[in-house]
Amino acid sequence: MTQTESLVSEDVEKMRRKIMKTITAKEFDEKIDNGEDISEYLDFSKATRPNALKTDTKKVNVDFPQWVIESLDREAKKIGVTRQSIIKVWIAERLKEETGNSQKAS
Repeated sequence: MTQTESLVSEDVEKMRRKIMKTITAKEFDEKIDNGEDISEYLDFSKATRPNALKTDTKKVNVDFPQWVIESLDREAKKIGVTRQSIIKVWIAERLKEETGNSQKAS
């Protein structure tokens, strides 16, 4: 990277920081709890997706009764994750509990 590119990159980063709004952790939690959009308070420029290239996953469809979906949504909202995330974590925890390990041996 040339010196000019480096200076431009630094200027862009400074501008981004000025544009991005800041709030306290308490305000942030309240916005999440209220279901508000919090994207204006997040810096997505350095965001990564863990295991994004992982190829050993497989998609499945599961039908649940309405009351299960509503319960999952309530619990997911409490901890600030998606329905899919809470399902994956809970199933993984249960499998680990039942089998004594985190992954099935091939």
